[in-house]
Amino acid sequence: MADFDVILGMDCLARHSTNLLCVEKKLTFKDKEGAEFSSVGTKLPGKRKLILSALKARKCLEEGAVGYLVSVVDLTKEVPRMEDIDVVRDFPNVFPEELPGLPPDRAIEFVIDLIPRAAPVSKAPYRMAPTELKELKVQLQELLDKGYIRPSISPWGVPVLFVKKKDGSVRLCIDYRELNKLTIKNRYPGSMTCSISCKVPRCSPRSIFGYHQLKIKDVDIPKTAFMTKYGHYEFMVMSFGLTNTLATFMELMNRVFHDMLDTSVIVFIDDILVYSKDKETHIKI
Repeated sequence: MADFDVILGMDCLARHSTNLLCVEKKLTFKDKEGAEFSSVGTKLPGKRKLILSALKARKCLEEGAVGYLVSVVDLTKEVPRMEDIDVVRDFPNVFPEELPGLPPDRAIEFVIDLIPRAAPVSKAPYRMAPTELKELKVQLQELLDKGYIRPSISPWGVPVLFVKKKDGSVRLCIDYRELNKLTIKNRYPGSMTCSISCKVPRCSPRSIFGYHQLKIKDVDIPKTAFMTKYGHYEFMVMSFGLTNTLATFMELMNRVFHDMLDTSVIVFIDDILVYSKDKETHIKI
């Protein structure tokens, strides 16, 4: 009701000899002198169906419609912080927010095997707003300083874009969709969610660690190249958005935690879950 300025009751409508034409959404009533006044209703905002399919949206854009990408963030919701966890607070050096540099050499490297006769993909950079370009320059420099990327002369090159995260900051994403279409999929088996829920429910302390990066095989580094307004770069480490990253990560983690799997450690997609029956045992693990 708060959306309406005036609400006319049945007594008021009868007193002024009101005529209502539902089809035309037209309301006609008389004042004290007998003069007639008409009011034609309008469609209320939010009542129309605003959901479009991807095909319909693309067609509208091709016909000249203007589209806007909107991200809604709930600023009233408190985001859990790592430093609020006792173990993380007691051992800060064990839980760095990011790797300080290139990861060490491991038994597994990330490889990008292509289908036969696959040709290099090269696309022009996407247009960005001035604020995005400023952020792009900052994040590129951070990646260069850490050694994660390097300048490239590869025939490959895909565009980049920004995606807003829950905390309001933005993540640099590489549009590897065309490369992924040419990549042979890794069929390494994943964990079943039902098997995880059967093992974990009676265990209260749990720790979840994020994604660990791997070095990319030297011959495949040029395939990760991406284009920006500020240069052409390629990744030295496994990047988000590439096909087979999750399978490769799971294979490595299953090797590392082989003796602890299904007893105190579970690897699921891109997370490692460490669980135990009590807090003391959990800290020892």
